[in-house]
Amino acid sequence: MKLLVIEDEKAFSDSICRYLDGEQYITEAVYNAQNAMEKIELYDYACIILDISLPDGNGLEILRALKANNKEEGVIIISAKNALDDKLNGLKEGADDYLVKPFHLPELAARVAAIIRRKSFGGKNIISFDLVKMDLNQRILSVRDKEIELTKKEYELLLYFLGNKNKVISKNALASHLWGDDMDMVGNYDLIYSHIKNLKKKLAQAGAPEYIKAVYGVGYKFSLS
Repeated sequence: MKLLVIEDEKAFSDSICRYLDGEQYITEAVYNAQNAMEKIELYDYACIILDISLPDGNGLEILRALKANNKEEGVIIISAKNALDDKLNGLKEGADDYLVKPFHLPELAARVAAIIRRKSFGGKNIISFDLVKMDLNQRILSVRDKEIELTKKEYELLLYFLGNKNKVISKNALASHLWGDDMDMVGNYDLIYSHIKNLKKKLAQAGAPEYIKAVYGVGYKFSLS
């Protein structure tokens, strides 16, 4: 799942990104409101970690822009201010959660995971689809109760498909989800084809039907039919 960290303190932002990368997320970082607005206009994220106090604007303005554009990202506000008004204003504007600095990074990761579960998977820790079962806490895939080992990219790819089952997903959206800011460095879609091929092979070897179907000229669809 792809996350956006909007935090002007670069050292702190880097520590957040390193920790969340270690939790198997794909993180992107921006350090001011202008770049944050550009990001949310161009890309979709599973969750946004948003500092209220930015050098060129207020984080609440970014939150309002998200809601005005009907964006569905989960938002966790982080702030050094422990004022009740800041928390209430953020929640009233549509934030999903609020953390006061300093906080423990494992707590942030747990709250990110909870928001993603709630928004994408109805709050469930175990995601089931036909013969496929994914444990989001343990990050384990099983087919017919047999565990299947996946690479990080394969796991992210399958989770993205499960979160968007029965929908046609463009190749560009897949590239953006898997590589974030580095998608332009991919050059073409060969890497996507390779990851999808490997994922389909592992599912087939475990006895699953062909869930991933190419939609000519557009992308892929994850479905039973």
